[in-house]
Amino acid sequence: MAQKIESDKLLIRDVFTRWYRIPEYQRPYVWETEQVMELLEDIMHALTVNGESEYFLGSMVLRKEVIKEEQTTYDEYHILDGQQRLTTLFILNAVIRDLADDPTLLDISEKAVFQKENTYYNIPERLRIVFDIRTQVRDFVDEYLKTKDGTKRIEELRKKANDRDEDISIRNMSNTILTISDYFQTKDYKKFFSYLSSNVLMIYVATEELEDAFRLFTILNSRGVKLRNSDILKANNLGLIKDEKTRKEWAEKWEEIENYYGEDFDTFLSHLRTILVKQKASASLLKEFEDNIHHRKEFDRNTKEYKQLPPLLEKGLDTLRFIAKFHTHYQSLFEKDNYDLHKNYQLYNFLYLMRKGFEADYWMAPLLRFYDKFKEEKLLEFVMALDNKFASDWMLGYTPTTRIENVNAITQAIDDATLVDEVLISSTLQFDANELLRVLNSNIYGKRAAKYVLLKIDLLYHGHTTKFELPERISIEHILPQNPPVSSQWQSDFTIPERLEWTHKIGNLVLISRNKNSAQSNKDYSIKKEKYFKSNIELFSNSVRIYQQYITWVPSDLQDNHAKVISKLKSAFGI
Repeated sequence: MAQKIESDKLLIRDVFTRWYRIPEYQRPYVWETEQVMELLEDIMHALTVNGESEYFLGSMVLRKEVIKEEQTTYDEYHILDGQQRLTTLFILNAVIRDLADDPTLLDISEKAVFQKENTYYNIPERLRIVFDIRTQVRDFVDEYLKTKDGTKRIEELRKKANDRDEDISIRNMSNTILTISDYFQTKDYKKFFSYLSSNVLMIYVATEELEDAFRLFTILNSRGVKLRNSDILKANNLGLIKDEKTRKEWAEKWEEIENYYGEDFDTFLSHLRTILVKQKASASLLKEFEDNIHHRKEFDRNTKEYKQLPPLLEKGLDTLRFIAKFHTHYQSLFEKDNYDLHKNYQLYNFLYLMRKGFEADYWMAPLLRFYDKFKEEKLLEFVMALDNKFASDWMLGYTPTTRIENVNAITQAIDDATLVDEVLISSTLQFDANELLRVLNSNIYGKRAAKYVLLKIDLLYHGHTTKFELPERISIEHILPQNPPVSSQWQSDFTIPERLEWTHKIGNLVLISRNKNSAQSNKDYSIKKEKYFKSNIELFSNSVRIYQQYITWVPSDLQDNHAKVISKLKSAFGI
């Protein structure tokens, strides 16, 4: 029998007459000053413009659970979506309570935080929101939100807000208390609270079945509510773990992994999807996991019907373990500390080049899969081959679809291989060397891959006794200017045909660490060498080499450098 879906709009004062629980599989409290201030200012603006009007604050997706205790029964709502906003309002009530000099306001705001015990009426003590996400978060709520004047312990809260070793929810809750307290130093908190309680609304939808609640969560996600695919994936998989202790352990593990990647978490999960499916994504990350990993189907031409296939991963623990395993692989490959004991940073440097130089990161899937299967066996050889293949496909102008297909073919070759050498000699890592050499010898400036090629040259001259690290802003600079002044030495040293042929070739290009200065860019070589590059060349090994080796920059110098650079690249690409 279909479960009833409960839906309504509630004034904020009615929101906090109910009981809520933030399940352990939820994300931590992540709102920072900007989001908290935006909420406060939006409400204040609505109050100022028209204090009689209603203001819609947002929505909640809930799972309703009927709680039966010895002498009482009540409804508790598990928050699937809306916890950031609701938690902020919960904290706001605690701050208002501690500011209030009016006993009525103090009583109202205090009841919005927790219910006091009344033994005469058999009423137990109960928080309006129970935080299951972490034990230390519950302890923080008891000490600083539930306890009268807890939000006034400013120095303690400031210390927690700035402690990077503190739990992320506690850091952000502390900061939110400080932000709200500071806001009401100059604002009328009584008028604000009155408007918030009686004019501000939230909409909620709730159902008793966990699966139905997740489905609502998913539907709202597809209609524009800002929920991440990873949030729903987390809920879908953690919700299947029946043992409470195990579920909490994996909720904490998920939170750690999520915090590690931040806003790039969905991207990391998409790499894992690719490792399993080996096809270009055709739907959202969530739908891909549902349809192509957990619940696969195949069309049977004989029966003209779809038949069920075995899942690539089972929902629940199987999926969670897979994600955790590849997170560990990622850390092993990319954490700087893993290389600090080594004198040779070649592997680290090539991975750094790939992350900084490439415009796309779908090469990550075969890399993670290779490490999963073969660990460090000939890992450097594979990374260099993968770098060359991915770079050559880009420089040869292949479409994104073709490049993705080529990368997926590498992952398939890894799956099929028994020995690591089978991967290294696979045709999936080969490229058209003659065509690549033609591109490298052509006018490369202006092409999207130009900066990557120059970064690769710089790494090749940099070597691997130290880590390859780059400044945040990098520009490509012509040594022979694009438009040299009529009176300059350039006009004497280079004929017009020579300038047309060589200006945009790789032998005439270097990297600099700041935006171009066109006035200096057109100076003669001797002046440019002394002034323009003085503060930049130490950052780029190729630039250092050029300005140490070449006293002049005439056609023979440029052509000599071009030949050296091409020779270096040919060696790197195995041409």
